Amino acid sequence: MDRTDDGAELLWGRYRLDRLRLAGDRFAAFTATDTVLKRTVVVKRCRFPAGAGLDLQREEAAARRTAALAHHGIVPLLDIGLDVTSDGGRELGLVFEWIDGRSIARTLAEDGPMTARQVAYLGFDVAEALEYLHVRGVVVRGVTPSNVVLDQQTDARPHARLLDLSMAVPAGSVVDRGVVTLDDSPRAADGRTALPADDVRALGLLLIEGLLGAPAESVPGAPDALAALLAAMTSADPAERPTSTQLAVAFRELVAREFGRHRRVATAAGADAAEDEEDRLAALHRYDLLDTPPEGAFDRITDLASRTFGVPVSTVSIVDRDRIWFKSHHGVDAEQIGRDPGLCAAVVQTGGRIAVPDAKADASTRDNPLIAGDDGLQCYVGVPLTSVDGYTLGALSIADYRPREFTPDELETLDELGRLVTHEMEMRLAARRAVLARS
Repeated sequence: MDRTDDGAELLWGRYRLDRLRLAGDRFAAFTATDTVLKRTVVVKRCRFPAGAGLDLQREEAAARRTAALAHHGIVPLLDIGLDVTSDGGRELGLVFEWIDGRSIARTLAEDGPMTARQVAYLGFDVAEALEYLHVRGVVVRGVTPSNVVLDQQTDARPHARLLDLSMAVPAGSVVDRGVVTLDDSPRAADGRTALPADDVRALGLLLIEGLLGAPAESVPGAPDALAALLAAMTSADPAERPTSTQLAVAFRELVAREFGRHRRVATAAGADAAEDEEDRLAALHRYDLLDTPPEGAFDRITDLASRTFGVPVSTVSIVDRDRIWFKSHHGVDAEQIGRDPGLCAAVVQTGGRIAVPDAKADASTRDNPLIAGDDGLQCYVGVPLTSVDGYTLGALSIADYRPREFTPDELETLDELGRLVTHEMEMRLAARRAVLARS
């Protein structure tokens, strides 16, 4: 181990170890300075005695799996190295991105129990990270209060991120013993098969602990929708637990429905309406979607909507102050139209789905310039694109040049596609924030 001129340890000639954060029998974690890139990082040093080669191989394999991952809900592993210790053992060094925040364990110790709204946001953030990992065949086995950190964004609420994936294994692996985590507490039972459903249950228990401030199996007094979701997540039968993808959707809906602001753009009066609209526009601009190039993720959804419902027109529309801009448009050439004639603006005003099966027969739409004339639209259905904090930013819409009726199941399918659009919007925003934070 090298040292700087003032005596500080210098790992691999690059990372100056500034302050000990945590320590256990076999590990130590430090706040450190990357002397090459001039940034703060976290260094974790894991010690393995001579003869512990299997444990070292497992930990190193987990670290390399972590290094290959890139998601806004996972703290990035930046560097890895292996050293020989004086007693013939090995020391695995891991360098993580430094996070300006607190773990859930520390948050509960310092602030006490979290609110239902905070827990819902926490569930949404971690569920998105789990979805990313589970799709790639990785089971975390470390969704714990000490291993989830609240990263304090400068322009929004704290976002939860998984801190350390040293216990992660491929889904379906038989875990014959635990592995050292950041807090030195193995939690995997001997001989168990690692399943994504185990991560779901662990997240459920974490959220219950967040509500109560202490570990528990259930929580009294939580909002009905949240309580039902937590009960499903912690079911004794893994088959009855929702998947991480289902969780991400469920928590998004829960936050928007129960805890979002749901501003009243159309029904509020005077200054209240103007203030609400300004807040909605501020939320919209946060996503940086206006006047951006086409993106495949959104184009695939509009193409799928047109094919699924057999309609010639489908759009992802963003409702700005005085215009409607199409982030994706299938079957129409226009990139934007004025806000006043736009049917999508009505979706923003109501905050809910609008279905007009026969537009020329409907008094609310028959005088609309998009409807009038022989070549005007005859059928329109739009579902809201609602941000996590409850603002309606635009609509996913389908339209036809003839009257059409859609079944309740078909309308629910369109709702699901709308949720896919908002999911892509959130992923895009989170990725943009991660890039800005690293730069």
